[in-house]
Amino acid sequence: MKLAGKNPVFERLRANPRSIRRIYLEEGFSESGFVRGKAKKFGIPVLTIHAAQMHKIGRDKNTQGILADVDDAEYVDFDELLEHAVSKKRTLIFLDELTDPQNLGAIIRSLGSLGRFSLVLPQRHSVGITETVLRIASGGENYVPVAQVSNLNHAIEEAKESGFTIIGAVTRNGENIYEVELPAHIGLVIGGEQKGIREGVMKNLDIKITIPMLVDTMSLNVAAATTLLCYETIKQKFKKT
Repeated sequence: MKLAGKNPVFERLRANPRSIRRIYLEEGFSESGFVRGKAKKFGIPVLTIHAAQMHKIGRDKNTQGILADVDDAEYVDFDELLEHAVSKKRTLIFLDELTDPQNLGAIIRSLGSLGRFSLVLPQRHSVGITETVLRIASGGENYVPVAQVSNLNHAIEEAKESGFTIIGAVTRNGENIYEVELPAHIGLVIGGEQKGIREGVMKNLDIKITIPMLVDTMSLNVAAATTLLCYETIKQKFKKT
């Protein structure tokens, strides 16, 4: 996979350098000294290339003068992810058939920034970790374990058996997110861009929550809503500690 741009590559160098196979720098890249110094510690080859070559290798993306070949995305086994979430008190995020890679990338960036979140994706009818996702995530993928599951409902049921309260985000008629007291162990379900949470998944929710809108006809996109909801869970956790 190709990782393009300063933030994604720099964060990968800091957090997961052993996943980097090769780094390309465009001639004149201003921070080449930093990159070469970090890369040398881990035996990562660094190649300096012309702008035209960078443009070709980067497949017309805005690379900001730096590009890396990295290992394909690795997904964590769900049972391992669940056990880790229990022991480290992480919040589980279940994305129900999200299909836009830019939304997924933005969500991963937010989860990585806020901290203590783990992500669960369905294997079918859902976007996975792609180059576009990594570009938008801007390094957040280094801090968010991700599992892919064949059946999202089964994964939710396992989480419930492990003590998680399953909360679903709905656009209307849920409890006000700013007024409900959230439990300690949360599994937050976010629906897809078009249909929201599927009816079959909805039956597994313990609580439905809604972000109140000042203008009833307006709504947040899925990435913005997820960020706001996750911030609220973090805020409540801090108040309890």
